[in-house]
Amino acid sequence: MTLSGKQYIGNTLSEQGSQTFAGINPATGQKLETEFFEATPQEVGQAVELANHSLSIYRKKTPQEKAAFLERIADEILALGDALIKRCMAETALPEARLLGERGRTTGQLKLFAQVVREGSWIDARIDTALPDRQPLPRPDIRQMHIPLGVVGIFGASNFPFAFSVAGGDTASALAAGCPVVVKGHPAHPGTSEMVASAIRKAAQETGMPEGVFSMVQGTSHEVGMAIVTHPLIKAVGFTGSFRGGKALFDAAAKREEPIPVYAEMGSTNPVFILPGALQERGEKIADGLSKSVTMGVGQFCTNPGLVITQTSELTQQFLKQTASHLQQTPAATMLTPGIQQAFHKGIQHLKSISDVQVLAETEVVSGSNQAAAVLLQSSSKVLTDNPALAEEVFGPSTVAITCDSKEEMLEIARNLKGHLTATIHGTQNDLEENRELIEILTTKVGRLLINGYPTGVEVGYAMVHGGPYPATTDARSTSVGTAAIKRFARPVCYQDFPDSLLPEALQNQNPQGIWRLLNGEWTKNEI
Repeated sequence: MTLSGKQYIGNTLSEQGSQTFAGINPATGQKLETEFFEATPQEVGQAVELANHSLSIYRKKTPQEKAAFLERIADEILALGDALIKRCMAETALPEARLLGERGRTTGQLKLFAQVVREGSWIDARIDTALPDRQPLPRPDIRQMHIPLGVVGIFGASNFPFAFSVAGGDTASALAAGCPVVVKGHPAHPGTSEMVASAIRKAAQETGMPEGVFSMVQGTSHEVGMAIVTHPLIKAVGFTGSFRGGKALFDAAAKREEPIPVYAEMGSTNPVFILPGALQERGEKIADGLSKSVTMGVGQFCTNPGLVITQTSELTQQFLKQTASHLQQTPAATMLTPGIQQAFHKGIQHLKSISDVQVLAETEVVSGSNQAAAVLLQSSSKVLTDNPALAEEVFGPSTVAITCDSKEEMLEIARNLKGHLTATIHGTQNDLEENRELIEILTTKVGRLLINGYPTGVEVGYAMVHGGPYPATTDARSTSVGTAAIKRFARPVCYQDFPDSLLPEALQNQNPQGIWRLLNGEWTKNEI
């Protein structure tokens, strides 16, 4: 397809602004073809107002119609073929195999949400039938279900140009919940964003969805994003990115006349605890797996293991040498943007400036090449206590190894952790039995706890939690990956003493949708 560089406002391509920007090939630094217009506040307003107008129509679409829309989006993305992959490679320097896999994940989660919508029990229908003879007071007929929250503003992420971007998990879950969306494409991959936006718009037209159910605006300035968050018709926001960006959106949303939820996933250092028995049993294997996890995607995953905690021993020193050797052998690679690369090197230099921090592995890269190589730093639990910055995320291929003199020091590190997306424990069965307290502490600190694995790689399914306590996210009760993500963009509504004919289908006596409902305290598909 030929890129327009314009805003996608419903079915209209808009170019009201005068400022433009271009995609950059991070491997060469060259500007890519097509200038993209910076969205104006007026264009953002038009997109939000059109989305709000579509809400009354879209929310009434049947589960089958919404599911067909989601599936058609997946089909239209695939129909873009190699052109989409090639444009994305040029804008991100990500390899073809990675992008093919990510495209598959993106279309797969769209189809998974279609299944969720068709099955229907996500709305959590609850019915307490009337008890007119109850003493001392009768009970009214009370019925509850979840309905769409309203128009959702969504921000694409830099590191997942498909799966966390224009048609990513936030968009899929919001549309599945019945909410129209206004997406801000990430400026690091504007061409990719426009191509995916065209697929969603075509899917909406072909499946009879109301105009405005999807819009996308682009821009490099903070003003474009803030115009979305502060618009009074926006009812929720989904964001994946930096702590600074997510916190700014959260604060802006909280200051509105009508505060709204911001579901911001802001990254973490994802601590890995390696217990003595595991080191003795398979230290070399853990070193290899950890090194691959640290360098996967040039370390540009929000689940990158950036902190490793072990107890001091000869085995630990051997393990660190093995890890350093693996990292030294991993070639430098191009990062997503020059800004990310510069922030990575600045963060590493800051950590190296802390007293008693040793560099165990670091390979030099060509200055100005936009590449990064793996870095392994080492220090002690005492230094970590005095310098909490060692436990803060440095987005890129690095990790900090912290050695402890005792089990109690390790537990104290766990107690002092802030919120993270994940934590990992490597241990034998005996290790794990002897460290139940560590497990209990970590469940209060993270959204996902792994045993003998690596945090990179987030499965899209029914049980996944990709979230965690602040500052990993702005709402520890939610997940941005998996089918439970749909609940972020819905709210419960109660209907009391309604005639059956006026109730939503999901709550009617005959259960025409055939969904699971909590009827007088028991889950059933039966009629009333």
